[in-house]
Amino acid sequence: MAGATFEHLRLRARLYALIRAFFAGRDVLEVETPVLSAAGNTEPNIESFSTAFSGHVDAGARERWLRTSPEFPLKRLLAAGVGDCYELGRVFRNGEAGGRHNPEFTMLEWYRVGWDHRRLMHETVELVQAALAMRGRRAEVRVAGYRQLFIDELGLDPMHAAVDALRAPLADQGIDPAGLTRDDWLDLLLTHRLQPAFPRDRITVIHDYPASQCALAKIRPGDPPLAERFELYLGPYELANGYHELNDAAEQRARFERDNARRRGRGQREVPLDGRLLAVLDAMPDCAGVALGIERLLMCLAGTEAIADVLAFPFAEA
Repeated sequence: MAGATFEHLRLRARLYALIRAFFAGRDVLEVETPVLSAAGNTEPNIESFSTAFSGHVDAGARERWLRTSPEFPLKRLLAAGVGDCYELGRVFRNGEAGGRHNPEFTMLEWYRVGWDHRRLMHETVELVQAALAMRGRRAEVRVAGYRQLFIDELGLDPMHAAVDALRAPLADQGIDPAGLTRDDWLDLLLTHRLQPAFPRDRITVIHDYPASQCALAKIRPGDPPLAERFELYLGPYELANGYHELNDAAEQRARFERDNARRRGRGQREVPLDGRLLAVLDAMPDCAGVALGIERLLMCLAGTEAIADVLAFPFAEA
């Protein structure tokens, strides 16, 4: 059998049981939302799968998009008043296949009403520590602001350094600079210089990103303004991405439209906006949410660098 050993299949089952017990003990409701949607993910760096519905036209839009995360329907439930909730399920991203990526994978996403990203990042650490405890392990934790991390480790202020200064530490990587923005260089510094050096026995949490990297997070005014988001790493693996969630429909629509403009500029197909989300987003309560990649966590628990080792059947064998 290609893919995971039976031991790793049992490890996945134990992790699922732990997750459900973790949230049951905190009165966070498990929900299930659609895998197929009439709207897609506009993020230019994520490509979606789409399919066509062949039934009666009254059923709605014929083109449907496989979800890249359950975020939009979960936010619609939050706006309807469901309260704290989570979903554990399959998501799909086109073109992402390799040693650490599979086009079909499992995501855990949860939301806490009345919380901000700082509070949620500590609960995310608790969950990862609980998973490590299944294997008799525990990790030290480092929590660092995005700006301070760059200053401490690279001697660069990511908020003010010139682009040439950001490019200099990457000179040996043979990166084609054509079309790369300031944020692209910051991302490359993170993935090529900072992330590989994170100790394997440490949980690293980075918070408060440049406002230009806000994604779906609120922006906190200041000098400089900051995106209220965090990322959690276990060793060099990015496991989770969380936000103090934006609940301003007009601002969210503008961000979606900016994404599609970037898609046009890159020659990518534009993606239909989620009008149902935008119609209720102003009613969504103040909350924080986070998405965690289950396969990445399983890879860390199993001590493997190959995602195929934690999948019953990887993409090539599916």
